[in-house]
Amino acid sequence: MPVGSGSIVVADPDHEFRDTLVNALRGAGYQVVVVGSVNELETFVTEHDPRAAIIDADVADTLAPERFRALVDDGPTIITAHRGTVADAVAAIRRGAADYIVKPATPEDLRIVLERALEAARLRRDHEFVRMQLAVRTSADGLLVGTSGPMQRLRELIGAVSVSSISVLLQGESGSGKELVAHAIHRASERAHHNCVAVDCTTLQDTLFESELFGYERGSFTGADRQKKGLIESAEGGTLFLDEIGEISMAAQAKLLRVLETSRFRRVGGTKDLKVDVRFIAATNRDLFEMARQGRFREDLYYRLNGYQLEVPPLRDRRDDVPSLANFFLQTRNFQRQIDKAFAPGALHRLIAHDWPGNVRELRNVIERAVIDSGANRLIREEHLAFGRGATKVELVFDHDPTIDELVEHYVGLQMRKLSGQRAQVAKVCGVSERSIYRMLQRNPTLDDEA
Repeated sequence: MPVGSGSIVVADPDHEFRDTLVNALRGAGYQVVVVGSVNELETFVTEHDPRAAIIDADVADTLAPERFRALVDDGPTIITAHRGTVADAVAAIRRGAADYIVKPATPEDLRIVLERALEAARLRRDHEFVRMQLAVRTSADGLLVGTSGPMQRLRELIGAVSVSSISVLLQGESGSGKELVAHAIHRASERAHHNCVAVDCTTLQDTLFESELFGYERGSFTGADRQKKGLIESAEGGTLFLDEIGEISMAAQAKLLRVLETSRFRRVGGTKDLKVDVRFIAATNRDLFEMARQGRFREDLYYRLNGYQLEVPPLRDRRDDVPSLANFFLQTRNFQRQIDKAFAPGALHRLIAHDWPGNVRELRNVIERAVIDSGANRLIREEHLAFGRGATKVELVFDHDPTIDELVEHYVGLQMRKLSGQRAQVAKVCGVSERSIYRMLQRNPTLDDEA
């Protein structure tokens, strides 16, 4: 970690007060950096990642509004002043300051204010992280729907494994809800008040995997204009969920193994090891044991991840849950059309009879299409249900002579719709590797959106 990163930066022209404050903070175990001017302050904040700032009101007043906003966005900023009114304090807080202290203030008082500001900043970060997570997914607790025997057993196992920090390997077919199970384990554990960070291993190439997971230092590569913390640091104290772990390369596996063995990692371009307290939950739809036996997955990493293996049942093995899940998805979509829709008995029977190769994800897609296809009708009937697997006839229609690439992408898009976004199934039908499908979807994300 560069000198200054993670430190408390102090900018105060009152040498006596500043020296007393700095000595007190260092005595309390904080790393403190003193800057002597506004320019030094701006440079330091730009080049490093301070935990907090304590600056004199006169220094703060010389900062342009956008520079002050950048300062307070990087961490809690405490303003100190020789003379100050309630109006001054209110103005500073409105600008984003964490607190406003009138001198003389004892070092002990300032230390308490600083610790309170740091804790408040941590809580805000956690709250914002959770808010963003909820914005892109429905609550995992809500989607662990069902009272079937397999679901009751799954909930029992979630409760059992949540009391420890042992690594968990989730085995299950695509679309069966492995990420939801990971979040349920996290929320039932003592780590629930920290973040649960999900990493989609299928979308990260070797260099991107390392920089996203471990972060990087300023100047470590072209475009790295400032230090960036990785996802593993975002999960400090919480859980890191590695989805589709079987897709990462052998080189990435070696780097991940070191973290699991030592709880230490190094940012890209860094020279110092950082320690992390994270619980690992990995998920895969592959047979990692067989991959390890064939030399396609590190055996030592497999056993590190497989501290406790948990099977997530496919939907066809818990058909009793289909009506509950279908009604859950229906209720979450009803508000869009302001129609209190329901399933006709024949439609429910058809849903229960389907084998659901795409599992819960396929069911959700079928219900969403049925809501659209049923239009203003209150009842959703059999004719409104469009399942992924249809006739084998393939018809590709263009209004021009298509290129080979257009034909391939159009066909892949067709299979994505037919197979409800099941990339492994699409790859099998198309006769290519899953990685080829992933790369195609990265080039043209609309193919995935259409599924």
